[in-house]
Formats: sequence, structure tokens, C-alpha cells
Amino acid sequence: MAVSLATPVTGGAQTGLTSPSYTVAVDNPPDTNAKQWTVTALGGTQTGVTVHSASSPFSVSFWRPKVMSLVPYRNPSTGQAVSPVKKNTYKVVALKGVTPYVNAPVEVAMGRIELMIPSGADTYDPANVRAMISMMIGSLNQISAGLGDTTVTGSL
Repeated sequence: MAVSLATPVTGGAQTGLTSPSYTVAVDNPPDTNAKQWTVTALGGTQTGVTVHSASSPFSVSFWRPKVMSLVPYRNPSTGQAVSPVKKNTYKVVALKGVTPYVNAPVEVAMGRIELMIPSGADTYDPANVRAMISMMIGSLNQISAGLGDTTVTGSL
């Protein structure tokens, strides 16, 4: 995979966090088709935030399909695909230990993004695949603080 995190990772703007950054270290991923990093140190002001530990994870993983789907076979007489176009699924999964109430054990919060790219689009229309990803990441960067506020207040 071409995914590689440079450390430190500059965090997106969030209410209550000042200039957040995260020192990351390569970790063993949960499967062979993934890469994973854990947060080993914090930068900026992040009062109450913890780094990765066995009982309170703080990690991000990037996944690719184990087996890439290919463009389906087409009937030479009709030109129609014999089977539907399959999608190759890529995932980003972030885990963070959080405390749900006073004196409670740590629970794991999960953030997940999935990219489902129709097979063949990587070859026939890569510019539009890249544009979708660019827009999505740019949107997340732009709304980082607002999304954090929404998850805390419940107000969109």
C-alpha cells in the first residue's frame, strides 16, 4: 500500500484542543492487508487525552482488499456484463479508548470510513476516483471541529 503516516500527525481543529498533534509508531496490524499506527505521544494542549495502551487503544489502521475484484466478463454477443460490477473496499479505522461515565472501565470508540470503488474505475476513470477522495478528505478537514462538536452536543 502507498499509505504511510509521517510523525507527528497534525490533528484537525477541535473545540477544546489547541494545536493537536500525535506522535505515531508503526504497529502490527490486525491482518496482512492492513497497515496500523498507534499514538505514542501528544502535542499541543489536549487536557485529558491519553496515548495508546493495551487497555485503552489509540490507533489508526488502513485496509485494502485481500483480493482485488476485476471488471466482469462481458458476453461477446450482447456486450452485457455477465455479472454485476463488483467493488473493491478500502477502509480507515480509528480506535480510541474512552470512559463512558465516572469510574467506568474504558470502552472503545470507533471511527470508520469505507471507500467502495467499482472494479475497473481505477483504470478507466482514476481522476474521478481521486476527486471523490480529495473532496471527502478536504470536507472532513474543513468540518473537523464542527463534527467533533456534533458528536459531543448531538446538534448538527
